[in-house]
Amino acid sequence: MQALIGVTVLGFASYCLTLASLPVYAVSGGAAESTAGVVTAVFLVVTIAVQMVIPSLTSRFGLGPVLAGGLIAMGVPSPFYVLHDSVAWISALSAVRGAGFAVLTVLGATLAARVAPPGRRGESIGLYGLAIAIPNLLAVPAGAALVLDGHVGWLSWLAASPLLGLLLVPVLVRSVAPEAGPGPAGTRRAAVRAALAPSAVLLVVTLAGGGVVTFLPIERPDGVLVTVALLVFGVTGAVTRWRSGMLADRLGGTWLLPLALVVAAVGLVLIAVGLAAGAVWVLIGAAVFGAGFGATQNLTLVAAFARAGEGGTTTASAMWNAAFDAGTATGALALGFLAAGIGLDWTYVVVGALLAAAVPLASAAARVAVRS
Repeated sequence: MQALIGVTVLGFASYCLTLASLPVYAVSGGAAESTAGVVTAVFLVVTIAVQMVIPSLTSRFGLGPVLAGGLIAMGVPSPFYVLHDSVAWISALSAVRGAGFAVLTVLGATLAARVAPPGRRGESIGLYGLAIAIPNLLAVPAGAALVLDGHVGWLSWLAASPLLGLLLVPVLVRSVAPEAGPGPAGTRRAAVRAALAPSAVLLVVTLAGGGVVTFLPIERPDGVLVTVALLVFGVTGAVTRWRSGMLADRLGGTWLLPLALVVAAVGLVLIAVGLAAGAVWVLIGAAVFGAGFGATQNLTLVAAFARAGEGGTTTASAMWNAAFDAGTATGALALGFLAAGIGLDWTYVVVGALLAAAVPLASAAARVAVRS
């Protein structure tokens, strides 16, 4: 678990550093604000495409080589961001990094489930989520601050952090049992169907998250409010992603998952109010939205694994991660065009309503997971 946490922190530090900062970097280079999310969308589209083949790649080549290749693909291109600020250049580098990120996300979530003692899967996934949330807490606002202050060179080199994770791969490989052989096609299809409902809930909430981290820095480019808001968002998300897993082990997710989605919807509306009413409401909204965002991530992953069963863990992980990244990419791209028409505040209100509309789906997914 320690090795997994180390690899996760180093890999997600690279992702989080560039998540909110690269769109700002592209705008500073002359890109239109409505198209700034293209760089995030390219990264995540490649991520989603590669995620779906990770189970087959791991079965063929083994855990160690695939994981090492993913860390290299994430780390090596990062220093080259400093060379140019065009959307095309940033997107090309991000496409390579997206393939590496696909490996990290699918195998990380799978390993978090495999190392869990009986009855403590939610806690193990919570610790894994905390390892993701710590970079989100620090690196998302730090990346935005670095670009807003003109320190793109520092950002580029810091984003090469996954290369340090190569030192931990041998330890991680030795600590887990060998990968099982590929299951029958029918088993994988069943796992995809089982993970569909929680993955759909996750897609909706990450669509909202992608819209917050991409466009809030552009809407408030002074840097101070955005940095603090993203920091608050990361703090509450880290705490709830960790603690919700422990609660799920004890109480189940029947009411926790719908509640988390409601909290996220309320937080997004409060951010929208703050854009018109003042900075304090933006910070309150970021805190509330982060709490719902973090809890929903953990609880949907627990539900996906419970529904898919032990034989479908890797496939369920691929589905869940694809939904996470598809939602983030959609939020980073589509919400920009919506905001250009109705304003960012009303865009957040619309997406908050979408989150509320998904509560019945969250309730159904949680109930099925408990019966499983």
